[in-house]
Amino acid sequence: MRSSKAGAELPVRARDDDAAAWLRDWVRGLGPGGTHEARRADVGMFPSRQVLGVLRPSSVAQVRQIVASAVPGVALYPVSTGYNWGLGSRQPVTDRAVLLDLGRLDTIRLLDTTIGVAVVEPGVTQGLLAGRLAGTSFMANVTASSPHTSVVGNAVERGVGLRRQRWEDVAGLEVVLADGTLLRLGSWPDERGRVTPYRHELGPGLMPLFAQSNFGVVTAAVIRLLPRPRAARLLRLTFDASRLPAAVDELRGYLGQRLVSGVLKIYQPVESEECWAYCCVDGDPELARFASALLMRHARRSGLFDDVGEDVPDDELATQLHHCLTGDPSLNEALLETWFGAGAAGVDGNPDTGFLFFLPLLPFDGAAVARARTLVREIAAETGTTWSPTVNAISSDVIDLVVSCRFPKASAAAAHRALDLLHERFAAAGWRPYRLDIEHMDAGGPPELLRRLKEVFDPLSVLAPGRYEAVPPDPGAERAAGGPS
Repeated sequence: MRSSKAGAELPVRARDDDAAAWLRDWVRGLGPGGTHEARRADVGMFPSRQVLGVLRPSSVAQVRQIVASAVPGVALYPVSTGYNWGLGSRQPVTDRAVLLDLGRLDTIRLLDTTIGVAVVEPGVTQGLLAGRLAGTSFMANVTASSPHTSVVGNAVERGVGLRRQRWEDVAGLEVVLADGTLLRLGSWPDERGRVTPYRHELGPGLMPLFAQSNFGVVTAAVIRLLPRPRAARLLRLTFDASRLPAAVDELRGYLGQRLVSGVLKIYQPVESEECWAYCCVDGDPELARFASALLMRHARRSGLFDDVGEDVPDDELATQLHHCLTGDPSLNEALLETWFGAGAAGVDGNPDTGFLFFLPLLPFDGAAVARARTLVREIAAETGTTWSPTVNAISSDVIDLVVSCRFPKASAAAAHRALDLLHERFAAAGWRPYRLDIEHMDAGGPPELLRRLKEVFDPLSVLAPGRYEAVPPDPGAERAAGGPS
């Protein structure tokens, strides 16, 4: 049981009453637009958490006041746009939380297209940032998800863009601690907007403590932009799945020798034995043309690929990827419409289709990728579900394997049983996820050290208890009845 700021233990009923009164005061204080009804729908069909309310501050000052004033019994769970699909969406990890919705903090505070840097708040979407950069010499590192997703939210979750992992884009953070203190870490602009976007700090680095953590509330980030390539070509290499180990090893060589720019992707359509590898080649037009020809020559000589093509016109996936690789996520929303019959705002509430993610890291090794594919297929067959693994090669030595499942909502129990098995069997193989859903939030580091850090930054555990940490059950909490939402 959490203790009060005076150090005395409070009965559960007393602290619940105090929390309710605190919430009512803030709902009144924030005024119109400062709150909305908690949405229980979750496309992942995770068990529903009890949400006491939603607060929507419109300024960093309000965030500081809300956090600093929290009374025992309040657990604040920050969300940006809340589109954490397949991993829990807007749901907190634990019950009896108050969502701190940062969507109204939607200002691009600085956009410098001379050196290539932006300072953005959590409500700034990748579509908004990409639109502001259109026609400039810089672009954002966008993902293949909706243009309505948050740049900051995805970055602090270490999401993967089409160019690199999003955390690599971050050069500075603005963070509100549990006592309301405002910190600015890393490379932060001075009063004249001058900034050198160096990713590391002098002395012990503090910024990484606020990625995938519950030590503070991130209210802005310095984002490093990417030079927009003067030419970009997308090659598609097709091969039979029986040649997957050899093809993966061959492709690793292309990435290692810098013939491929950005994240190399390998898809295998469901119920198909054909795989498609997409390789981006870009830069100066002459360099891109030469590198493209060289890569295709190597691919054909290898004898591993059935077809090698460039900028395939009838491939909708290739068209979408090409747009994303050049900093434009505008075509991504159409995929949501196809899958869920709704755009971003309607994905969680769609009546028919559920969606889950499992995101392990693998070594860039053909045998490892083939073994992972076999594990996914075995679990899918065992549970009667359908899972699709996509290879995202984020470097020449690490693969982010995106394993996704779209399922009829009536089959949620089987899909979640499969998700549990994926966590168990991939861990047994030595492969852990780089990002977790709300039902598998085991701490990534030494639990005792994380506990001690939590006590330093948030001694009353006001901020997102249970997020990337192992938390004992709260005897005063009761999970909302009814199973999956």
